[in-house]
Amino acid sequence: MVDALYFDEKKCAVCGEKFEVTCVRSRLPLIKQDTDFCAYYKDINPYYYTVWACPHCGYAAQDTHFAKVTTTVATKIHEFLSGREVKANLCGIRTREQAIVAYKLAIFYADLTAAKASALAGLHLRLGWLYRQGGLVDEEKEELMKACQRYDQALAREPMPIGNLSELAVMYLIADLLRRTGENEKAILYLSRVVASPMGKSEKRIADLARYLWQEMRSADRT
Repeated sequence: MVDALYFDEKKCAVCGEKFEVTCVRSRLPLIKQDTDFCAYYKDINPYYYTVWACPHCGYAAQDTHFAKVTTTVATKIHEFLSGREVKANLCGIRTREQAIVAYKLAIFYADLTAAKASALAGLHLRLGWLYRQGGLVDEEKEELMKACQRYDQALAREPMPIGNLSELAVMYLIADLLRRTGENEKAILYLSRVVASPMGKSEKRIADLARYLWQEMRSADRT
């Protein structure tokens, strides 16, 4: 497991202090992937480390957004942290419980600073995956519902793609999250949009996933 990890020093975008982050090497053997893109890897769970948390001031954010702090945002965070003592050190090798804490912190700061819906969607989705892998069904469902709502907002308001998700992939993901949270009728509506979209010709994998999911739902209704 240690071979899959390495450690790097980063400067906090809020307090300016340096701290150590744990990073995951890009090439990990994939075991399987769920229909909502939750991946399972051998020996290590990279989702444990995609949120960086400063042990000095307590600021936390997804690794790709950690340094993207404007002066206005930094001032807002400083005002919140003023007089508060940080007690959580999430550096080093994390347990699932520590990773969950890191995501909750990142979601809190993303909400505090009015981050984009897509950024919050990704955080809620990965937190839901952590709950799934820990067998916490109710907690998973709650996070998937929040991720679904945020992805729906992003689809309506933000330019595509979102990270590595195309517009078609976002529609498919919303459909699967709706299915997983018991909103089957709404899920079918989104799947029909994916299947009927001309973008499916250039994104055959997503279109095929949508057709497979639709067939699975129809089969489940007949049993």
